[in-house]
Amino acid sequence: MNSEGHVLIVDDDSALCEMLEDGLSVKGFEVSTATSGQKGFEIASSSNVDVIVSDLNMEGMSGLELSEAVASVKEVPVIVLTGEASIQSAIEALRLGVYDFLLKPVKLDVLVLALRRAVEKRRLRAEVEQLRNAVAESTQFEAIVGESHPMKELVSLVARVAPADVSVLVTGESGTGKELVARALHQRSPRVEGPFIAINCAAMPASLLESELFGHVQGAFTDAKAAKDGLFVQADGGTLFLDEIGDMPMEMQAKLLRALQEQRVRPVGGSEERQFNVRVVAATNKDLDEAVEEGTFREDLFYRINVVRVPTPPLRARGRDILLLAQHFIERAATRANRNIRGISPAAAEKLVTYDWPGNVRELENCIERGVALAQGDQITIDDLPERVRAFESVAVEPDDLGGTLLTVQELERRHIIRVLEAVDGNKTRAAEVLGFDRRTLYRKLERYGIDA
Repeated sequence: MNSEGHVLIVDDDSALCEMLEDGLSVKGFEVSTATSGQKGFEIASSSNVDVIVSDLNMEGMSGLELSEAVASVKEVPVIVLTGEASIQSAIEALRLGVYDFLLKPVKLDVLVLALRRAVEKRRLRAEVEQLRNAVAESTQFEAIVGESHPMKELVSLVARVAPADVSVLVTGESGTGKELVARALHQRSPRVEGPFIAINCAAMPASLLESELFGHVQGAFTDAKAAKDGLFVQADGGTLFLDEIGDMPMEMQAKLLRALQEQRVRPVGGSEERQFNVRVVAATNKDLDEAVEEGTFREDLFYRINVVRVPTPPLRARGRDILLLAQHFIERAATRANRNIRGISPAAAEKLVTYDWPGNVRELENCIERGVALAQGDQITIDDLPERVRAFESVAVEPDDLGGTLLTVQELERRHIIRVLEAVDGNKTRAAEVLGFDRRTLYRKLERYGIDA
């Protein structure tokens, strides 16, 4: 099929069919013809037609009846041609879902313009449907959406480690979905019937964090008007998610380590210890290897929580997942806002794919919610995107060894780092020397690009 699309001409005037076939073929369309509505319906039903151009008044099946019949079996736009200018027939055509209504004799350029719009609309609908199907398939693994290679590796690792009752450290940049991974680990574990409780370790001072995790007795401090169980006890039999553990104060790290080793906690102000049975999943956007080297994170605690490490890839490394997630967020936001937003315009989709998403999935969701709120039609356009996304220009080069494929500088750096690691058999110290980085910089780049060294 030509790139312009496959057009079916249906008219009982065979000379007109031939004339339009010749003209549209020159313009790059693949053209089929039929001299009756019934024959046109048979062709449309059995072949991949992008748009139908039909005469309004034909013996047997009329153009409107053909449009209605085709709509019952597949979604193909129909452009109706008529030599009779009738407001009533135009209204009836639109009511039956006809895409456009043109008067004979139609100018070829006018018809070509209408055909190109119709083909683009059908293809966009097909792409949206494909995205919806892909979203439905990709969300079979809990709430994790993605089909890219990094996400398939992530899902595979989560599926393998979930049944094992060991501590897990989820790493990755802010906004990459670390809590979703923690919840997936819980949902696929034998502890699924138990509670899943999450706490942000960076959101509160050490004294309050101790009270939240271990609990307190009545009168332990000014506002302790009643005794309260800590989250370790509340999560008994389930999973406790310690988010941003890399920001936990050193004094709390020692107390947390003891609790994990003993499987007991002593409430603040209390004298008796409480036993618990929880699985700990911790998450951080910091380089804990570097933090251990710098002395800002306890090495013994690091080994306690880092039995299995699950890295979450940044959004910029996930390719087509960007559009899958965007469609997922569109459907969710449109439902909440009660708006008929079906998808994203091709130009807006290109902007989404080329933007580097420093805020990752969280930033994309915010961007789509804005787009749904501002969209004036049934799709999000470039004008509906935030200024930072509209204005972003990714620098690209054309390397000789990649078949002329245009790649961003970031992608070239990612590939270069992988090649160097392969050349030195994964020795990070040697790789850092070859790349001209210090080890800390190399660790940061491995996290940023989602590279599992």
